[in-house]
Amino acid sequence: MKTLKQLIESKNKRLATISPDQTVLRALEIMAEVDVGALLVCEGKRLAGVFSERDYARKVILQGKASRHTKVSEVMTGKVFYVTLNNTIEECMAIMTEKHIRHLPVLGEDGSVAGIVSIGDVVKETISKQEFIIGQMEKYITG
Repeated sequence: MKTLKQLIESKNKRLATISPDQTVLRALEIMAEVDVGALLVCEGKRLAGVFSERDYARKVILQGKASRHTKVSEVMTGKVFYVTLNNTIEECMAIMTEKHIRHLPVLGEDGSVAGIVSIGDVVKETISKQEFIIGQMEKYITG
């Protein structure tokens, strides 16, 4: 199975971020442009929060706020669970399951943002590992 560092490097996507003073509308435009469900909210290299489709639905639409006038800082999730490049895919899965979250920021050793993993990324890697193990077992049994 890939390490978390390998997973982040293999994603080949530009890391989608936004600053807290940008509007929710701008955040939604970026999310649509890069086809992601969440953005890391950063102040320089420091992680300030996460803005997700769930934040939009619950904190903007359901509360009757205007996307054009609402700042990301007003509706982002500020208390963010995160992992480091030293964590495993299994640890990511456990955190995401326990905390009921779909996106998990990954921080480098210096505390700067290294990337983000989604529940889809984690499930895909888990399935890949299981398929590899099954293949090895089949070779052993038939070999």
